[in-house]
Amino acid sequence: MSDLLSLDQAEGMTTEQVHDLYRRFVSRSQISLIGSFGFGRDLVDHAEGAWVHLRDGRRILDFTGGVGVLNHGHNHPRIVAARRRFQEARRMEVHKNYLSPYVAALSHNLAQLLPDDLNISYFPNSGAEAVEGAVKLAYKYHRGRRGTVLHSDIAFHGKLLGAGSLTASPEVHFPYPRIPGTDAFAYDDLDSFQLALERHTSAGGECDVYAVAVEPFSASSLRECSPQFLREVRRICTERDIVLIFDEVYTGWGKTGALFHFMHHPGLVPDIVTTSKAFGGGKASISGYITREPIFRAAYDNLADATLHSTTYYGFGEETATALEAVAVAVEEDFPGRARALGERLESGLAKVAARHPRLVRQVKGRGALHGVFLAPGPELPDALRSLLPASAAKDPQAVSKLLTGAVIAALYRDHGILTFFGSNRAIALIVSPPLVAQTDEVDLFVKALDEVLDQGVVRLLAGLVREKVFG
Repeated sequence: MSDLLSLDQAEGMTTEQVHDLYRRFVSRSQISLIGSFGFGRDLVDHAEGAWVHLRDGRRILDFTGGVGVLNHGHNHPRIVAARRRFQEARRMEVHKNYLSPYVAALSHNLAQLLPDDLNISYFPNSGAEAVEGAVKLAYKYHRGRRGTVLHSDIAFHGKLLGAGSLTASPEVHFPYPRIPGTDAFAYDDLDSFQLALERHTSAGGECDVYAVAVEPFSASSLRECSPQFLREVRRICTERDIVLIFDEVYTGWGKTGALFHFMHHPGLVPDIVTTSKAFGGGKASISGYITREPIFRAAYDNLADATLHSTTYYGFGEETATALEAVAVAVEEDFPGRARALGERLESGLAKVAARHPRLVRQVKGRGALHGVFLAPGPELPDALRSLLPASAAKDPQAVSKLLTGAVIAALYRDHGILTFFGSNRAIALIVSPPLVAQTDEVDLFVKALDEVLDQGVVRLLAGLVREKVFG
């Protein structure tokens, strides 16, 4: 076993060594994809708050927000302290024969924070698992007598086979097998939703829909449902005894300016809400789905079915202890208020950038600490750009947008030390998603950098991306 690499050896690897091991044991395509950008050739020493510190001494402003994971920023001191306390006390992780005080306390706290009778929680590991658990619960609630679950036409609920069956984003483009009985409606379109219901309602009025899954705010497309749509869907679901699931995996814990996005609308309550990402404080892999009591009691709360849905790492000790502290931080440090303040600064700054670059910036939209900048190269460039792309990429209708947005991401990192990413749904957006511990002056730093990058124009931006890809 002398060929096994130690932790010390892993932490001492060079970029070349990491790339080599990725090519051999992980994915050559990841090297090709990420290695096209400067950050694909850098290694991180440590990270704190909104900043990443590289081995070469540079500081990078992280405006990815960890793709929803880092509301608390990197290594929030309270989160780190909670995990250290758990470890030093040698607390037990998980055991099926003992009840967990951490699960009990975390479930209690979620019930206190969420409205109405959203009181019963279950804690798997990922957002996709939470979505699948929610759908299973809805199906069991109806005792298998209904067979259809509805989702939107831009939905992103995860990449497992079940959650992927409800995902309509082109990011999942391969035709994997799907769970039976799924159908789509147009996002935030009540007429389309009602037509979808009619497709699964018999002439006698019997409805076959057991669940509706919807993202009140679609993080991958930067769109949000109107309150009128959400309230009418709630009314219809109540009338037809359909379980309404709100997917807040990305938007939970303050991201758009409310603790959960649906809480922007007082009195609106789903039957189940899913959460993950920031739920673990940036350190723990944990998710949750929280359901109204009548749904859970009817589905699982009997001795025969009490363990019908379970996972190996449900309620893992350090993960639930971490989430307990992460929730406390989000509440006590007023993450929703922080998101609103960051959002006001972002909206103002990005509007000015858009006004200065009307030929490049097609649209800016978002809410709280989650915005998107949609770029367009102008009418004279797409055909010329597409002719330069590999044959496989040239067939992608989003290829030009991806190339231009990628060029902006590369320039922000290369020239200004700012890390961003793009979202890939029906349209491509440069995602602006600062952690909720970021300061307003850091927002100003990002906005100024974006303005300067766009000043370069399309040709220089694309030339810079090509040089970086070819010469490093």
